[in-house]
Amino acid sequence: MVQVQNKISLVDRIAWNVVFPVIALALIGLYSIYVSAVNDPSHMGTPTRAVLMQGVWYLISIGIAIFVMQFDADQLFRIAPYIYALGIILLIAVLFLYNRSVYQDTGAKSWFKLGPLTFQPSEIMKPAFILMLARVVRDHNDKYAHTLRNDWLLIGKIVLWLLPVAVLLKLQNDFGTMLVFFAIVGGVTLVSGISWKIIIPLYGTIIILGAAVILLVVTPVGRSFLSHFFQAYQFKRIDAWLSPATDTGSSAYQLWQSMQAIGSGQLFGNGFGKVSVYVPVRGSDMVYSVIGETFGFVGSVAVILIYLYLIIQMVKISFDTRNAFYSYIATGVIMMILFHVFENIGMSIDLLPLTGIPLPFISQGGSALIGNMIGIGMILSMKFHNKDYMFSTAGDF
Repeated sequence: MVQVQNKISLVDRIAWNVVFPVIALALIGLYSIYVSAVNDPSHMGTPTRAVLMQGVWYLISIGIAIFVMQFDADQLFRIAPYIYALGIILLIAVLFLYNRSVYQDTGAKSWFKLGPLTFQPSEIMKPAFILMLARVVRDHNDKYAHTLRNDWLLIGKIVLWLLPVAVLLKLQNDFGTMLVFFAIVGGVTLVSGISWKIIIPLYGTIIILGAAVILLVVTPVGRSFLSHFFQAYQFKRIDAWLSPATDTGSSAYQLWQSMQAIGSGQLFGNGFGKVSVYVPVRGSDMVYSVIGETFGFVGSVAVILIYLYLIIQMVKISFDTRNAFYSYIATGVIMMILFHVFENIGMSIDLLPLTGIPLPFISQGGSALIGNMIGIGMILSMKFHNKDYMFSTAGDF
């Protein structure tokens, strides 16, 4: 008797353990945006409009994630250079077609303006860079044995692909986004198989340099030297981070108000939708202050635990694939989301300097949401991959 093996159902091929926490974070985001709009309608627009606009972005990003999920590892590997090239073209184009009003307010040439909408191409470059970086590492490891010489060669390749992105972001005056790319490189390099004889001194040197920069910032001579690399507003953000109470009416105002809002929530918060502290740009950069003020310490920790659960599930999926290329992609996506979460929450409570990094799946805006959902789509493809599905042209990769 010939036995026919049943195909895995569509429902079983979807990583619901990743989908559900993203949905939970999206609902928290819609709630936070609504509360922010009620508190600051001049910036956010009417609450209904703000929520509807973000809802549209969620629908668009979900559709993009579903589309990305259809591609298997073989196809992602082949299209990586084209996606990377497209991202570079967009980063170049925005230097000439940047939003003039955003530039006047922030000094950054990093936003397109499309009618009433603004769009940040660097957010799309993040998953494109992850894809290309994963291809470079996997291709190198397939061709070369792990010797110190070959490991240094791989580091050189990684730097070579990072360099155009870093230069273009520097020209855009977008240091915060550049840090995200450094975090992605740091994570992928760590799992790439490079010898610990290189990793330990290399990462140690980076930590020492970071500490040295902080020490230089607090001295006049050091600031004079660093002024060749950083803008004046970036020094103000560092000053606000180091001493937020010294200038609460100017550069540290946003941070101080965020800390006041989060602190006022105490243990259990002030209640659903109840906010009394004004925080500028609350729906995007400082959205965590809404959670802290209305749901208190308990609610704030709950959001962090949702992110932790999401990260753990993505790690588990990357292990289950037993595919090196997918593992590098997963590491890049995890580092991207993890850095966003750590930086956004950290800057909201004065643990880290202000950088304008949004909170994944919660902050208002479409650019970052689409970039993060592309990353989620690549994670979902790891379980969804099956040679019988749509677009598939090859077997195992």
